[in-house]
Amino acid sequence: MDRSFSLHKAPSLSSFLPSSVKFCRGPQDLTLLNSPSNRRSLRTGFTSTVFNDRKVASVRASAGASHCDFSSLNAPLEPRSAPGKFLSGVLQNQRQVFHFAAADELKRLADDRDEAVARMSVCSDSDESCLHRRIALLKEQECQAAVEDVMYILIFYNFSEYRVPLVPKLSSCIYNCRLEILPSKDWELESMHSVEVLEMVREHVSAVIGLRTNSSVTDNWATTEIQRPHLGRLYVASIVYGYFLKSASSRHHLERCLTFVHQKHLNQRNSPQFLDLLPCGIKSLVFGHASDMQSVPLGQGPGRQENDIEELRCYVMGFDPETLQQCAKLRSKEAANLIERHSCALFGEEQTEEVIKTSFSSLKRLVLEAVAFGSFLWDIEEYVNTVYRLKDN
Repeated sequence: MDRSFSLHKAPSLSSFLPSSVKFCRGPQDLTLLNSPSNRRSLRTGFTSTVFNDRKVASVRASAGASHCDFSSLNAPLEPRSAPGKFLSGVLQNQRQVFHFAAADELKRLADDRDEAVARMSVCSDSDESCLHRRIALLKEQECQAAVEDVMYILIFYNFSEYRVPLVPKLSSCIYNCRLEILPSKDWELESMHSVEVLEMVREHVSAVIGLRTNSSVTDNWATTEIQRPHLGRLYVASIVYGYFLKSASSRHHLERCLTFVHQKHLNQRNSPQFLDLLPCGIKSLVFGHASDMQSVPLGQGPGRQENDIEELRCYVMGFDPETLQQCAKLRSKEAANLIERHSCALFGEEQTEEVIKTSFSSLKRLVLEAVAFGSFLWDIEEYVNTVYRLKDN
């Protein structure tokens, strides 16, 4: 099988965004299209609730062969674990307690894995040490598969909050080698981002599909041809770009806040310096890159949005290649697996050189969804890691 859009074959960050990220040898010159990600906070600060009855009807991700099915819980990737199927059912039938259920499942998975590891350590000198090592390994693999499902459903939930369904398996949206995805949901997909990030997202869309930012309706519905493997690679690259935008903009926001607070403390007499209150690691991480930054008021004022856009652009332009790759690198093995599984489910595992005719509007829909998927993935990964320690990628 040819997974031509799998992560290890996906283009590098510097290659899939010709107008967003450019490197020049010599003086390191980096130009990134402007946009921080809107941090719509994931509502996860819930106390854990025990769900003894796990017989909530699960929802299978399916799409009819005769039409592009955008049913309420349709998604290309089916949950493969019991917790994933359980949460799918909760999301459909008991949406109001979904976050309680998700937090409870994550805590239970973390406890199950830790218990197996602890038992392996206790029995390390016994005759059954090999058996317990094997049990711990199997439990870790089982929990990892379940956590990936939980992360996927949390991402699905975020999309549903904007009333945006994930595109189902592409095979259900192709008729006579023509791909058409309706409704486009462009406005909803763009509203997921802050103003600064949205500007960069639009430029990314324009760069990768060759459509002007201010294109007309006629331009949007014009047709083009693209090979299915290339479309898959484009989708994966856009997920990684969305992930990068959220990482970079979050880092930028943190540095701005800490720099502002630090300078405020310095202006107060007899108050300890803010830098001295920070651990050495935090100091180097936060202020190592911002030593030359000017203090920026956090309040809103005339032209504030334009300043934010330009400020983020300048901030990212200051990234050296190492920092750029650090922001773009997927932090966990689970996130990397989830992107590959979702993409394989969406485009099909066995890739051919099939040429697909489609409209620029449908291409835009796929790219916007992928960027939003990457942005949500960054948030979900950060939350899940506070409950269930993810594996380093």
